[in-house]
Amino acid sequence: MIEIQELTFKYSSAKTNALENLSLHIEKGDFVGVIGESGAGKTTFCNCINGLIPYHYTGDFYGSVKIEGQDTFEVDSGKLALKVGSVFQDIESQLVSYFVEDEILFGLENFGVPAEEIEGRITSALDALGIGELRHREVASLSGGQKQKVVIAAILALEPDVLVLDEPTGELDPASSVQIFELLKKLNEEKGITIVVAEQKIMLLCEYVKKLMVLEKGTCVHYGEIRSTLTHQKEMEEAGINCPRVLTLTTKMAEEGLVPAGYSKEDCICINAQEAATFVKKVMGGLNV
Repeated sequence: MIEIQELTFKYSSAKTNALENLSLHIEKGDFVGVIGESGAGKTTFCNCINGLIPYHYTGDFYGSVKIEGQDTFEVDSGKLALKVGSVFQDIESQLVSYFVEDEILFGLENFGVPAEEIEGRITSALDALGIGELRHREVASLSGGQKQKVVIAAILALEPDVLVLDEPTGELDPASSVQIFELLKKLNEEKGITIVVAEQKIMLLCEYVKKLMVLEKGTCVHYGEIRSTLTHQKEMEEAGINCPRVLTLTTKMAEEGLVPAGYSKEDCICINAQEAATFVKKVMGGLNV
């Protein structure tokens, strides 16, 4: 689906590389989380997938990024935008219309979607996000979470194969953040959309993504299935990432010899409080205390 080979990029005005020799494969239907401290290269990575690099941001680009076999350097930016939908950090900058309906209509008209398809696409996108009641609302009257959903609806109406989101919950409260990730999970599972999301909130990523990519100073230090990647807690912390407390708890239990023989590293990985509680009960029940 997305094939990245030896990707290195340096912005025109920069002295050092923003990304350094990245190679990875994202399969169709994957839900990939990208994490790293500020300046690690998360936004640059997203922009290499959605085509803002090289079409908007210039610099020294080495290697390749291919979407379904097509190199992003060789695909027209308009065609790429239909294949890869993007949600940026500054959600306000992505909103262009006065009313919600017009926000979704804007992209459909600009990309030449046939008139007879437009009504169905608008209704379908709004329903998919559960915001049909917002259709005739003024965009300015919406909450941050609602605006986020409207932007995703506008992208979803274009029927992209890939959805790339750069810190979509940065300005949202915890409840709204969970709503956005629940929505992304639904789009991934029910519509088969491949999702790449850069995010600072490690607990959200652990709870929802299938794979995790850890960036440190533009370099990928780990990439793989979520539980497998989380076994590298020490390296993640060295990369400036605060791992979930439930992971710290179970890792500490293993280090202190409180986990019976036969448990692998991945067996000790818990991604939420419920899993941790079950793990502790099971382990403590198997100890001779």
